[in-house]
Amino acid sequence: MGVLAGILLGRRRRPNTQVYDQIDREKLPAHVAVIMDGNGRWAKQRGLPRSAGHRAGVERVRTIIRMSSDLGIRYLTLYAFSTENWKRPADEVSTLMSLLVEYLTKELPELHEKGVRIRTLGDITALPEDVQAEIARAVETTRNNTGLTVNMAINYGGRQELVAVVRRALTEGVPPEKVDEAWISSALQTAGEPDPDLMIRTSGEMRISNFLLYQLAYAELYFTDTYWPDFDEAEYAKALVDFAGRDRRFGGV
Repeated sequence: MGVLAGILLGRRRRPNTQVYDQIDREKLPAHVAVIMDGNGRWAKQRGLPRSAGHRAGVERVRTIIRMSSDLGIRYLTLYAFSTENWKRPADEVSTLMSLLVEYLTKELPELHEKGVRIRTLGDITALPEDVQAEIARAVETTRNNTGLTVNMAINYGGRQELVAVVRRALTEGVPPEKVDEAWISSALQTAGEPDPDLMIRTSGEMRISNFLLYQLAYAELYFTDTYWPDFDEAEYAKALVDFAGRDRRFGGV
């Protein structure tokens, strides 16, 4: 229980410099997208409630944001809550929302100090009012920061995003010949950002689950059996080292 107790208390560890030394800084992705999966199974393995797994997962959010910022990665998109996650038990959804508010409340000062900019993807108007308010505060506070941009995908679905793009084109009367890749990119919620270079999914599942369907067209996909609460600096480094070894041809030779 020592490890869990540390997580519950929000314990922070110093970066492992040996892990950082493995990473080729010249071959880093500009944009990393992450499907944070496996909190519930992590908790079940330990005989703990699913809520403990979600709380443990918050520690990994801290780790990956800090490491991405320290390495100079420009964009990090975290799939925090999908449109399908509303199907989960009400008490679990409530826990996830409470943890989001708790995380932003506690971490915002440090994130702001490090120059991190918080953005959101998805329809946050469906969230409880206190959650909306805390998200809005984080977004506004960090709006002008120029360091790592963290996109928090909350109540987000890739298909829903594409439907919204089509509706916008029809509503605005955009001529068909104007609807090209550049226009679509400008209408997405990630407008102004490069598409993800690397998509990571933890827990052994090998699918993208309605996540950034348009933006992931040429992303390198990295799947690991590691549950999200165990996806520490060393595991993140493995993904970045693997990415650096990929030959990205984008359809060329």
